[in-house]
Amino acid sequence: MVASADFSEILPIMNASAITKTLWSLQAGDAVRVIGFDDSLPERYRVRLEEFGFHPGENVECLMTPGLGAPKLYRVSNTVFSLDDDIASCVLVQMAVSPGAAL
Repeated sequence: MVASADFSEILPIMNASAITKTLWSLQAGDAVRVIGFDDSLPERYRVRLEEFGFHPGENVECLMTPGLGAPKLYRVSNTVFSLDDDIASCVLVQMAVSPGAAL
């Protein structure tokens, strides 16, 4: 389940279920928009992530995926954060669509 607000006015009109991913599934260079959080994420972590800028509607870029299960680096609000699998796999995102791109 997804705990998020209705951001339909800022998200492109498309089949959201076909492109919903988690932060952990991203590769370096991927740009996404946060759409919500998995219900399994404890409330205290969700609140802290939102304080860091990972809130629905915010753009995020994956900067580095080191491999071997090491935490990945993400840029949000001009700040870089390192998140491990347990947390990043609970942040739900949609791939960013550049203006004018064919859907």
